[in-house]
Order: sequence, then structure tokens, then C-alpha cells
Amino acid sequence: MPQPAAQKSRLVTTVIGELMLTVGVVLLLFAFYESYWTNIESGHLQEEANEALQEEWHNPRGQGHAPQLGEAFARLYVPAFGSDFAFAVLEGTNEDDLLRGPGRYTETQMPGEPGNFAVAGHRVGKGAPFNDLGNLATCDAVVIETATEWITYRVLPIDGAEGTCFSPEQRAKQEYQQVVGRHITLPGDVSVLAPIPGIEPEAGVEPSEGLLTLTTCHPQFSNAERMIIHAMETDRQDKQSTNGQRPAVLEEN
Repeated sequence: MPQPAAQKSRLVTTVIGELMLTVGVVLLLFAFYESYWTNIESGHLQEEANEALQEEWHNPRGQGHAPQLGEAFARLYVPAFGSDFAFAVLEGTNEDDLLRGPGRYTETQMPGEPGNFAVAGHRVGKGAPFNDLGNLATCDAVVIETATEWITYRVLPIDGAEGTCFSPEQRAKQEYQQVVGRHITLPGDVSVLAPIPGIEPEAGVEPSEGLLTLTTCHPQFSNAERMIIHAMETDRQDKQSTNGQRPAVLEEN
């Protein structure tokens, strides 16, 4: 006949085992929700954002219309991720905005302006538009489509690689020498959003180049750090000059 102490020990072991099993099931359900269900929900919301964007471009409310919070105003393409990789970019970075797609930090510049056009996006779940940012290499293209233009940015040098896609004038600019193509930082590092990343606006150094900054969580399934991608504008085309055709850069892969 088991002793009382043995019975108690066995009961504790059973309870602990059941608790661990319950926690495991909850974690699996959460992972399923984050990586599968939220992707479906975000996919529908992204489709709606794209439809609204296309409608706005066909029936504009006025020249130079400033986007409202939560409104799509551009599309983002990364040819290295495939010809079908395209996301509507929304105004704002709150949770509702990022559930629908990548969102612009409202304190940063607009596409094509001198300074820093900065965009946040999820890496896991919720559409995961920035899941593969870590695979980008020096000079890979990131293309922004606006109502009137195609703007091409190229990823700045990573790990000391030669940035041969940039003009000699761009490579010679001292104020951009410290801006690298990819690095990891903490969530509170707002210097990556400055008009010239790493240089305080109070320093009085005016931006002379258009930059694109993409931010996402790092590592995957964690919010502890941020992965930052910086790219510099290298080309732009007026849509009228392309006769409605997609620019050749979108076929790079």
C-alpha cells in the first residue's frame, strides 16, 4: 500500500504534468493564431486597402491629398522576394494599421522627399510583410509606387560590401557614411527614423538624399529588438513616361 508521502508526491507530479501540457496546448494555439489565422485576416484587410488605393488613384480627391491615418497611399515592392510581392502602405503604425499592412511612421518624410521615409511591418503573423528582410543584400531594390511615380531605393552596404549601385557623388557624402544597409537595435532607438539616421535634426545637417527605412521585430517571434533596413533612392520614373507599364526593376530577382 503506497505511503501518504508517496501519494502526495505522485499527485504533485501529475498536477505539474497536466499544467505543462495545458501551457503547451495554449502556446500551440497562440502560435497557430499568430502565424495562420492573423495572416488570413490581414490578407483580407490588405486586399481592401489595395482596392481603396486603386480607387483613390483613379478618382483622386485632389492633387497632393495628404493621407489620413489608416489610409493606403503607396505600394511597396521587393523584386528579390518575387514578382508577386507587393503591399499597400498605410499611414500610421498603430496595431490596427499594421494588421492591414506596412505603415509609415507619420513623423518621417513621404516617398521621394529628401530625408527618411520610414515604414514598419510585422515579421510573423498579421500578413508578415517583412518576414524576409534579413535576406536582403547590398543594392537589392525596394520600389515604391505612388499615384504618379515609381521610386527605386537600393539597400545600402551591408557588412562593408561595395555599393556599386550608387553614384560616386552619393558614395562620397560624409553624412551618410555611418548609415548601413542592415543592423539590429533596440525598440526605443528613434535615431533610425531621423532625416539622416544617426544624426540629430538639431545638428543642422540638411538631408540631400531620399532614404527608405524598413523596421521589423527581431528575432522572429520576439519583440526584444528591431531589425533595421536602410536604402537610398537611386532612380525615379514618372508614370506617364512608362505608358502604364511596370518598370523593368520590378523583374529583378
